[in-house]
Amino acid sequence: MGASWEWVARDEALAPLWAAVHQRLCGGTDPRGLASVRVSGLPPAGIAALRAWLDNAGRQRRGTSAVVMDARGCTRVPVRSLCQVLRLEPADLVALVEQAVGQPVVDRARQRENDAALREDLWQYAAARLPECPGLVARMRAAGISDNGAGVRHLIDALAAAAGKLPADPPMPLPKLAHDTAGDPHFFDLDTLAGSRLVALAAELTGQEEPSRPDRVRALLEDAGVVADRLTATVLLHHVAVVGDGPVDRRLREAVAPVSLHLFDLTRTPPLLDPGQILTVVENPSVLEAALVRGSEMALACTSGQLRAVDHALLQLAVDQGLALRYAGDLDGPGLSIAHTVARLYGADLVAMDRATLHDAAATPSAVPLGPLPAEGVDPQLARELCAGGHVVFQEHDAVLDRLLPASNLRDTSIPLARPPIRLPASLPGAGTM
Repeated sequence: MGASWEWVARDEALAPLWAAVHQRLCGGTDPRGLASVRVSGLPPAGIAALRAWLDNAGRQRRGTSAVVMDARGCTRVPVRSLCQVLRLEPADLVALVEQAVGQPVVDRARQRENDAALREDLWQYAAARLPECPGLVARMRAAGISDNGAGVRHLIDALAAAAGKLPADPPMPLPKLAHDTAGDPHFFDLDTLAGSRLVALAAELTGQEEPSRPDRVRALLEDAGVVADRLTATVLLHHVAVVGDGPVDRRLREAVAPVSLHLFDLTRTPPLLDPGQILTVVENPSVLEAALVRGSEMALACTSGQLRAVDHALLQLAVDQGLALRYAGDLDGPGLSIAHTVARLYGADLVAMDRATLHDAAATPSAVPLGPLPAEGVDPQLARELCAGGHVVFQEHDAVLDRLLPASNLRDTSIPLARPPIRLPASLPGAGTM
């Protein structure tokens, strides 16, 4: 397009016309075959300019116009005639509307065909790279792609490389597998889409149903020789009685403070818990701190918030070994959701999460707004009263602690739990004077 037509592209009165032409061209219409367009919102100044170009003396005498507006306010513009009058070649028309709209003309129909061909090539590539996992390929295909497919192709290559290493012998850590197959130790982190695809891969390769519980996900990976999070996440146990003689049993038996156990402890060398005790599981470590200060002898465990694989492993171990379970969490959305999960999966009784606790805490509410509550698993009356109060009831509240750590479970605390203060000498060797 010559510079002489740049003023046409910049004319705001004609902007709706060029937008309509741009849309038609992007829809696949050949600029040589574009006869006319219907334009919405064409201002009077634009209509006047078009009529000045297109209406000859004969039309003016007959009182007719080449630019006609219908009853719905749309204006029909003869684009072919306009190009002839303005002496615009098809390539000039394309350049003009690109400049006017500020976007290139892309044949969307052809682009869709090209994209479909690329997608088909990608899924054929996936099927060839993952021949033993047609179910996984079908799932990935159903999910589709959101970019040009480069990310999915990288995932396919990483999964194929991982499949070639499974089952791993000797076992390898999940970050090591991710590093060696994808170049990124965090590529297969289990809270990512790539991590979930790896789990599906391992399930299909081993002929197992894909699990959803975090501890069972890790057990599935271990069956394939992949070790995930065995040493990172931990659970705290305090005054939990044991009857075995393994390494973890001895640690629990000899401890005077809460013991931190990780997934390896609970799955490779699990303790033998005394089935005669009631294990109270709490959400926040501060409850165990309070138990230390109060001298509580209750059997306690702490999950530190949302349930992870190590927490599920502990709860399942307690159920398998015949312990009665209680659970207590914050009275808010996340706390109630966790409590519902523990009660549903492991049969735990909920404690200090009722209306009586809420009423006792109402005199000194927290400063934190409540937020949304889960849609299921919550007593409707408790939910209504919580919402009416509008604030979270945390486990640090005395109304909660007094229920969790009743006086009957407290020992004589006359012996201080804290170590004696360190006494410094009056002067330190070699110290100068100020």
